[in-house]
Amino acid sequence: MADDCRRQGFELERRIFELDNKCASLRTEKQDDDYLQNASAILDKLKSFYRQGGESSSLPKLLQDYTQVILDITFYEENKLVDQEFPEDCSPFKIQQLLQDLTEPEVLAGRLAPAQEVQSVLGLEVLECLYWRRGALLYMYCHTLHQRKQWIKKNKATFLKCLQEGVRYLMRMLQVRNSVKLNDGVVFHDSATANFLAEGIFSDTHLLTMMYIGEMCFWAVKYEDCSVDSTERKEDRLHFRDIGTQILHKYVLACEGPLQGQGWNTENAKEILSILQ
Repeated sequence: MADDCRRQGFELERRIFELDNKCASLRTEKQDDDYLQNASAILDKLKSFYRQGGESSSLPKLLQDYTQVILDITFYEENKLVDQEFPEDCSPFKIQQLLQDLTEPEVLAGRLAPAQEVQSVLGLEVLECLYWRRGALLYMYCHTLHQRKQWIKKNKATFLKCLQEGVRYLMRMLQVRNSVKLNDGVVFHDSATANFLAEGIFSDTHLLTMMYIGEMCFWAVKYEDCSVDSTERKEDRLHFRDIGTQILHKYVLACEGPLQGQGWNTENAKEILSILQ
């Protein structure tokens, strides 16, 4: 067991120095990028930690810092893909690489601290961000592909798979924090806040996640309807339809209720709902 922990600790150290090389290479492209600068500063601190023989008791903080480096570097790489409008030749490989990078902190936390829950090691906000970033990346990719009708005709299964994975990541983001139960002794002075928390809506990002899920479910239903029927596809279609309807209904109630006048538009959500229902 001790040997396993030591070996995994070396693995984390190796990855930190690999990321440092990668970050330095990316900074030759854009030296003044804020995210790469932040990643570089954290990496300097992590390298110093290892050179000074850091203690294993610092593991949670070490993994949190490491995860922030991952988030910063991948954000820079994602923005490049978005700016290039997801080139058809390299995007599939690059997206899988980014998804793998954004999954690695969760895997490492599970391996290096097996006695603790991953969310207690990384923190709720960091874990939410990892799921959000993977789901949002696939949403942006699918949003671009959705406008390439000829591509979808030839690659419908790939498109539907990306939608499935994206919805799964975004749903998990919404489930990271347990919704507050209004009958568990918690007192709220603002009923709107209480209702938001009860529905699992903790921030603007949670609301945006709901809209992304609704759109992706709509695209999935649309293209599954054009596919050859099979038992599996029918089950998937019902799953997408139900998820999209439930999530967008909650989104509309929030935006036209307590958040009315706060800039949240519901026209697209209601149009999608009318089709899903």
